[in-house]
Amino acid sequence: MMRIKGHLWMKLSVCAMALGSCSTIKKSTAKRDHTPTVSESRRITFIDHINTPSRGHSSSGGTKSVSIGKNITYASANLENAQSWQFKYAQLLDVPVENVLNFDLYNFIEEWWGTPYRLGGKTREGIDCSGFVNTLVSSVFQFALTGNSAELYSKVRQHLKGRDLREGDLVFFKIHHKRISHVGIYLDNDKFVHASTSNGVMISDLNEPYWKRYFVGGGRL
Repeated sequence: MMRIKGHLWMKLSVCAMALGSCSTIKKSTAKRDHTPTVSESRRITFIDHINTPSRGHSSSGGTKSVSIGKNITYASANLENAQSWQFKYAQLLDVPVENVLNFDLYNFIEEWWGTPYRLGGKTREGIDCSGFVNTLVSSVFQFALTGNSAELYSKVRQHLKGRDLREGDLVFFKIHHKRISHVGIYLDNDKFVHASTSNGVMISDLNEPYWKRYFVGGGRL
């Protein structure tokens, strides 16, 4: 009889311990359900951040307007959102698509591409190098500019070497003259856009032997 009671007491003790363990596990589980781990917290914050629209910018068709002293429209630097014109001019400039961002600039070049050269011209029927530069700078960068290539050279604030050039700088040449006789607009990767006498408005490379021979330097307005 004493042996039976002993066994019964032992079983009751084991059951009590088991119930206590289940309760502890349940409380621990409940606690984890209400308190995310550090990794979970970071993941949730990341998702919230992605889903939250950015403030101060509006997007449409993968582009956004960014003001840098002037109203210039810039395209998305995200390759997945890049547009066809970005791919086109990335190939022409031999640069990554993410580098081709200035929509206003490349849209202007696209509209004027192939316009024939005409000395003193300022229209789509024909335009010369300084007329093209003046029109581009006024339309794209909203900076009133007039004068022939030599006069423009005298107006720039800085005279720059090739490695210091950046988008929008003017590039100058002395072609069969002792003075500045040709001007274009620098784009990227030693490429510049200009109104050439042979092919009209086009993109050329400063490293081409012809342009390298007559290149004087660049200037920044």
